[in-house]
Amino acid sequence: MMKRLEETVQYIRAAYPASPVVGIVLGSGLGNLVGEMTVEKEIPYSELPHFPVSTVEGHSGKMIFGEMGGKKVVAMAGRFHFYEGYSASEVAYPIRVMKLLGVQTLLLSNAAGGMNTDFKVGDLMIIRDQISLFTVNPLIGKNESGLGPRFPDMSEPYNKKLIETAVGIGGQLGIELHQGVYAGVTGPTFETRAEYKLLHILGADAVGMSTVQEVIVARHMGVEVFAISVITDLGIREEENIITHQEVLEAAAAAEPKLTAIFKQLVQAI
Repeated sequence: MMKRLEETVQYIRAAYPASPVVGIVLGSGLGNLVGEMTVEKEIPYSELPHFPVSTVEGHSGKMIFGEMGGKKVVAMAGRFHFYEGYSASEVAYPIRVMKLLGVQTLLLSNAAGGMNTDFKVGDLMIIRDQISLFTVNPLIGKNESGLGPRFPDMSEPYNKKLIETAVGIGGQLGIELHQGVYAGVTGPTFETRAEYKLLHILGADAVGMSTVQEVIVARHMGVEVFAISVITDLGIREEENIITHQEVLEAAAAAEPKLTAIFKQLVQAI
């Protein structure tokens, strides 16, 4: 693991010697935040040693380096998912690379199914906690002590100060921000109605197929994390409609300007 990481990091440093302090991972249909960056370098995943390659529509598949809000940042336009056939460790590999490049704070976005009956399509939910028991933990296997402890604490996966700052930004911009618990599942099927109800009973407000493994690895390495879900569909609903990936992408695109405004000001405040 360490040898692979070092090779990836060396390749990136040769192409882009600056050290980003903020990392950003953009979920399905949420890639336009990079338009707010002063882009200095783009590297396709296919060129990076030991990197997986994203296979999902809405994920463009490159690391983008530059500046935003006076900070050096690196953005992942497209993430990796367990359901694509990658291991949990591979899914979270880019987060380890970000940390070794210098990233101290990680901002995540995702498209999620809403289970809180107060939510509607297009809402934004700050993730205050997560349930990751339905996915494979990326730390299973031999622990690399140079990356983090064998048994990392997960009592505060999402940084409370960053949440408080984002809530203040939302208030200033007039953007309603919910807070809730995100449940991570493997996918690629959308959940059955019974599964949505079960997850909600267990305490989840939204569900998705990403994020939790990235967060576990980030916290393992001491990176502070903030995340927002865009509610792109409603799992607990009365009408007999079905959910499609195209509808998820459309809902994410509609909500994206709000998400971009929050992330842009949050980077400035870090």
